[in-house]
Amino acid sequence: QVQLVESGGGLVQPGGSLRLSCAASGSIFSIGAMGWYRQAPGKQRELVAAMSRGGSTNYADSVKGRFTISRDNAKNTLYLQMNSLKPEDTAVYYCNLDIRVVAGGLINVWGQGTQVTVSS
Repeated sequence: QVQLVESGGGLVQPGGSLRLSCAASGSIFSIGAMGWYRQAPGKQRELVAAMSRGGSTNYADSVKGRFTISRDNAKNTLYLQMNSLKPEDTAVYYCNLDIRVVAGGLINVWGQGTQVTVSS
């Protein structure tokens, strides 16, 4: 069994910052690609930022220069540093990981989501 626990969401004023965390636990052998997605009310879930196992990153155009994805392999944790937040960043943010489990095989796991609200 593998579990993802997200934290760090909340209410922030425009221009503010938040740091999201996604901690993976369980029968983990290794973690491959990681990503952050978001879903605003009435909209489809979209990719915000992703990081390959090798460390290469890519970002949605709307967040480039403001958001930074990072990982701590020792802690099996993924982060999303969000700066210069805008009201249009308001959404539920989800982490997504490719995990190779101890028993063998590769699974794709979603976090439970964390609400980010940017409002004055």
